[in-house]
Amino acid sequence: MSLTVILFTALALSMDAFAVSVTKGMTIKNLTKGMGIKIALAFGVFQGGMPLIGWALGISFEKYIKSVDHWIALILLSFLGYKMVSEFIKSKKEENTQPILECSVTNIEDELSNKELLMLSIATSIDALAIGISFAFLSVNILYASLSIGIITFIMCIIGVFLGNKIGDIFKGYAELAGGIILIGIGINIFNEHTQILSNIISNIF
Repeated sequence: MSLTVILFTALALSMDAFAVSVTKGMTIKNLTKGMGIKIALAFGVFQGGMPLIGWALGISFEKYIKSVDHWIALILLSFLGYKMVSEFIKSKKEENTQPILECSVTNIEDELSNKELLMLSIATSIDALAIGISFAFLSVNILYASLSIGIITFIMCIIGVFLGNKIGDIFKGYAELAGGIILIGIGINIFNEHTQILSNIISNIF
């Protein structure tokens, strides 16, 4: 596998993590450089580490992993997205019961918990696990490939989280709602990429 193919593969794998980084940048209050690096590092480590695990598993487990990877991503991302949307609705209800002067402009996260960051990192790196399995049957330097994937994901997520933070200033209180919807959309997109169920339904309708 050529260097160009590996780099494009790494870029493609980083897209889900980039999109999630944007949403977290939108919803974390007073985002610091340290928090941004922490988010990008977590995504980069998991995205770079999963191909190594997949490569080690080999072909014997391929069918089992591919049969559930989209379900894992769909469930985790949808759960986190639903949680964000629910918290947004709850905050709006609380604002309506408070005096106008006491209403907060936004109800976004003070920080991202390690538990949620772990869930997001796993959910967005499932595809990288499957890619690692395919690497086991190709002429690929797995250490170089995994390192490339991890570094590119880290860079993309650094860009994404601070870009999202700037966008969040525009959306203000609606950043959490937008972020939750985006997370659910990412989960559905991953599911559809693997099953083509939604694509087939849409094609049959139109």
